[in-house]
Amino acid sequence: MEGEIGMRIVVAPDSFKGSASASEVADALARGLSRALPNGEFIKVPMADGGEGTVHALVAATNGRLAEEEVCGPLGRKVRAFYGITGDGTTAVIEMAAASGLTLVRREERDPRRATSFGTGELIRAALDQGCRRFIIGIGGSATNDGGAGLIQALGGRLLDKEGKELPLGGAYLAHLERIDLTALDPRLKESRFLIACDVDNPLLGERGASAVYGPQKGATPQMVKELDRALARYAEVIKRDLDKDVANVPGSGAAGGLGAGLMAFLDATLHRGVDLVIEAVGLADKVKSADLVITGEGSVDGQTVYGKTPVGVARVAKSFNKPVVAVAGTIGAGAEAVYGHGVDVVVGILEGPTSLDTAMARAVYYLETTGERLGRLLKVGAGLGCALPRG
Repeated sequence: MEGEIGMRIVVAPDSFKGSASASEVADALARGLSRALPNGEFIKVPMADGGEGTVHALVAATNGRLAEEEVCGPLGRKVRAFYGITGDGTTAVIEMAAASGLTLVRREERDPRRATSFGTGELIRAALDQGCRRFIIGIGGSATNDGGAGLIQALGGRLLDKEGKELPLGGAYLAHLERIDLTALDPRLKESRFLIACDVDNPLLGERGASAVYGPQKGATPQMVKELDRALARYAEVIKRDLDKDVANVPGSGAAGGLGAGLMAFLDATLHRGVDLVIEAVGLADKVKSADLVITGEGSVDGQTVYGKTPVGVARVAKSFNKPVVAVAGTIGAGAEAVYGHGVDVVVGILEGPTSLDTAMARAVYYLETTGERLGRLLKVGAGLGCALPRG
């Protein structure tokens, strides 16, 4: 039977965080599959859900490139941050955490009153200089609670106090906002479109707002949470008055310390499920429609996977073309069976026996490769039994 099966398989996984990037996962699975199915065709499509790894996945999937810039970090120190440009040269992919993320701030220094999104604005400006006019921005993992004020200041916007002086950087200073002046805002922004990867529906203010829900993990005490919420309330009030945009209660406006609100207010950004933006950007549907099988996966598949995670997003596209779907997982957690109601046909774990977490993570690429080979051999057995896969 060796070499008799010439299947077309789309391999579209997310990263296995801490172990392998989406590209490395796809490569390892394809290598294993090819050992069992040497006549197979394997279309590798690195995926992401709008969070960590989105830039690298889209750069890899579109044959794009990475760019680096020295920008203002969350607390004002310079940091080296990256962004991606897709293969067509028109779309910039930015993870705000690369410039304004919590991991850039030492735990003892965390203070969302001072943290700024200015560096993320600098990445946007750099991408504008490269000719990009379409932006996909992932806004998870922020250190900030400034409502995107720093971002808009980096792009030429002026946030003024009652004396006409520009506000210092940081969310707490928004309590003193009196007027917004956008006359010097970068004119190229009017030619640009901003798509925001956002999988939360928190409003800007209140008990489910940016400050109350996400402030504590960024270092906010209960008193700071109240102070920051009042500052964002003033910010929303002035935005409504000066820009005629009411963003305080829009679902998702509280994401990333209120960055969702700022992007909607100043840049007419639209919020989307992260995985949907990636699916569109990589042209997944066109690749899946002529496939025999789709393999996806991520580090952990459990009951939370159905809430906007990559395997379910990929499965939704596959099922629109009646394609079978295998999800590969580093660990299979509680509630994983929920994915069977969302287009995944089977979940396959990669581990071969009891092992420590450190070993599992260190050897993830090996385990993925051997899992790919096992899947290929199972497909050969199925073909030998006359079990044909559905074709679209």
